[in-house]
Amino acid sequence: MRGGRREAPDFAMLDNMTTAATLEPIPHSAIVTGAAGGIGYATARRLLKEGASVLLADLDQNRLDDAASRLAADAGADPKRIATIVCDVSREDQVAAAADAAIARFGHWDILVNNAGLMSFKPIEEQTVEDWQRILGVDLLGAFLFIKQAFLKMQGGGAVVNVSSVHAIRTEPLVAPYAAAKTALLSLTRSAALEGKPKGIRVNAVLPGAVDTPMLWDNPNVRSGAETINKADIGSPDDIAAAIAFLAGPAAAFICGDAIRVDGGRLVRL
Repeated sequence: MRGGRREAPDFAMLDNMTTAATLEPIPHSAIVTGAAGGIGYATARRLLKEGASVLLADLDQNRLDDAASRLAADAGADPKRIATIVCDVSREDQVAAAADAAIARFGHWDILVNNAGLMSFKPIEEQTVEDWQRILGVDLLGAFLFIKQAFLKMQGGGAVVNVSSVHAIRTEPLVAPYAAAKTALLSLTRSAALEGKPKGIRVNAVLPGAVDTPMLWDNPNVRSGAETINKADIGSPDDIAAAIAFLAGPAAAFICGDAIRVDGGRLVRL
C-alpha cells in the first residue's frame, strides 16, 4: 500500500519485451468478461499465470464451469483463485453483482478487462434498431457499466483494459454496428482515462486484428472468400492476452488513455 492506495498489479511485461523470469505471484484480482472462450479465456489464463485471482464473467454457466476447470489445469492455478458468474454485461444489475462478487470472493478488485462482444453481419438496409441496440448494449454499454462499477468500487492502483478492434480504424461491409461500437469504445476509453486518473485508475484499450477465434471464422466475408487473410496476419488469443496483461501491469504505469493495435502489422500496409 502506498499513500492509502493499492499499488498496480505486478505483472510481467510482454514476452517479447523482456527476458526476465516470471514475477512471484501477487494477490490481486481481476474481472474478465466474455471469459468462457477466445481472447477472454486466454486473458484469464495469462493473468492467473501471473498470480492474479480471476472472476470469469459470461452468459452460460456450463461454459463457465468448463472454462474454470480447464483454467485450473492450463494455468496451474489453485481453483480457489478462480470464480465464475453469469453476467449479461448490458444489464446494470448483473454488472453490479459481478463487481460485488469479485470483492466478496477476493477481498478487493484491481483489474477489469472489458472483452465481451457481439458481431453481426447484415447490410445496413436490412438492419433494425434492435440489431443496433443489441450490439451497442454489449460492445459499448457493457464496457461503460463495468467502468462505472470500477470507479465506484476499485481502490487506487487499478487498471481497466477495453478490448476494441481494428474495425475502429478500418472496417468492411456488413458490420456497421460492431465497427461503430468499437470506435465509440475508444472514445469511452479516453474519457474514462481522464476521469479515472484522479482516482488512481488507468484506462487503456487494445485493438485486436484477425484472431483465431470463432468470431473470425464465422465472418461470412471470410467464409465466402470475399475477404482473404494471410495466415501471417492471424494472431492467437494469447497474443492479445499478452498485450492486455502488459497494460494491466506496472510496466504500463505511465500509459493511460491509449490504445495498442495488436494485429501483426496488418494495417500498416496500404
